[in-house]
Amino acid sequence: MLVPGYGGGSLADVPGSLMAALGLREPNALALEPTDRVCLFLVDGLGAELLKAHPETAPFLSGLPSRTLTAGFPATTVTSLCTLGTGLTPGEHGMVGMLLAVPGAGHLFNCLRWKLPDGLVMDPEEWQPATTIYQRAARAGVEPAYVAPAEYERTGLTGAVFRGVRYLAADSVDDRVARTLEALRERRPAHVTVYYGDLDATGHMVGWGGEEWLRQLEIVDDMARRLAEGLPPGATLYVTADHGMVNATEKIDVEGTPELAEGVAMLGGEARARHVYTHQGAAERVLEAWREILGGKAWVVSRQEAVESGWFGPRVHEAWLGRIGDVVAVPYGGLALTAPAAHPFEALFTGYHGSLTAAEQHVPLLEVRT
Repeated sequence: MLVPGYGGGSLADVPGSLMAALGLREPNALALEPTDRVCLFLVDGLGAELLKAHPETAPFLSGLPSRTLTAGFPATTVTSLCTLGTGLTPGEHGMVGMLLAVPGAGHLFNCLRWKLPDGLVMDPEEWQPATTIYQRAARAGVEPAYVAPAEYERTGLTGAVFRGVRYLAADSVDDRVARTLEALRERRPAHVTVYYGDLDATGHMVGWGGEEWLRQLEIVDDMARRLAEGLPPGATLYVTADHGMVNATEKIDVEGTPELAEGVAMLGGEARARHVYTHQGAAERVLEAWREILGGKAWVVSRQEAVESGWFGPRVHEAWLGRIGDVVAVPYGGLALTAPAAHPFEALFTGYHGSLTAAEQHVPLLEVRT
């Protein structure tokens, strides 16, 4: 088990350190050197272990000065994006998984798709009320920019984790490189984040390490090279990721396994980090059953145990406790805990992430300075 290193080398330490490097009064836990312009290249799914396994496919990235960070728990996009957007640990910002219970409401909320049952809406500022690092930067005179596909601009997730940015829509790789470099040259100091998500999407569908995934890694490597070559004087490029990935070698249908389904009211999280919400009075019984069935394949703990073990950070805001499952089940090895009836698309994946393994937790922080 790799419990994230909050405060000493995790994604939660990146936002403040980047702003401190620009001269803002933020904690510089990573001791980043001063710079006039920061470009953060965020590659969805570029785990450090995955990159190390294929240096020949990513020669530029593999040759850069590097350190390894932990993503946070769960190691998934919504949680890590919110961590990078706020500088807070999951237990503080409350985005503690992809599919979470809305406390007291009796239903789940998909934080990635920003989807509730029909007719219901979720205010991004209500679900994630913390001030973002971008809002703090803007107040200090740095206007941060975010370069990403147009389809994400007006989503609830963007509203929750990227409040305060100047959103620069760019769909193609060429457009993203061009808009990023243009934004870096426009202002001084400058803070620009550019996002690439196709590596992760490919890994989900066909697995990491295969031919299609390696083609995506080549694109990422070339994109990083072009960004680095186009940096204006006094700029620094950092490359990082939100999580890594594993390929599933075994799947257990939770809904179709009576011993796992009994006593469960709602199944949240995702296949490598399950939040299990139980019927009233059934939590202990469900915990025992899941431990018995998944023994030797997953870490299965109560909500209290997960919190006290620091999985979500040193502190968990009291208001967010109800979002965490009564039981938290975290597979290791190649196991995925699927729910084909409720989530048929996810059940078809080859690649998954979310757990506390090195392959999922370790993310790189690579650096290029001009």
